[in-house]
Amino acid sequence: MRIFGLAGWSGSGKTTLMTALIPEFVARGVSVSTVKHAHHAFDIDQPGKDSWQHRQAGASEVMIASDRRWALMHELRGAQEPSLEELVRQMSPVDLVLVEGFKRHAHPKIEVYRHSLAKPLLHPEDPFVVAIASEARLPEFSVPWLGLSDAGAIASFILDYGEGVAA
Repeated sequence: MRIFGLAGWSGSGKTTLMTALIPEFVARGVSVSTVKHAHHAFDIDQPGKDSWQHRQAGASEVMIASDRRWALMHELRGAQEPSLEELVRQMSPVDLVLVEGFKRHAHPKIEVYRHSLAKPLLHPEDPFVVAIASEARLPEFSVPWLGLSDAGAIASFILDYGEGVAA
């Protein structure tokens, strides 16, 4: 599986771009899965539900299944956060794993940048930023620029970018 990421500061448009890219890849016959890094506590379960009660009682893993989907929740219970590689190994094989976040990880990524946020660029300090997607090209960009609203061109760039990082 190839891994390719979108990285940038909060509010830069990573999720919007990710949700525009996924159908582009699917339309081209590329199977895609995603990994989203959260910087804070999050929960996909609802207090009071059976699965929530299982976790609160101390279960290490809780699987929820129906005729439409299944989900596996794994409680770390104080253990170290797993690496991106460890997480991807838990996933079913696909052609491409798109990663949102993990901006300090060593995988090829496009920096999603909005000048209006007044945040510093991740590149050139991050050698794994291979392009920047933003609303406009700025003189300080030293890697290829992609229009933030052109999901087709960004998808083509990702597909054309070597082999990426295999998991």
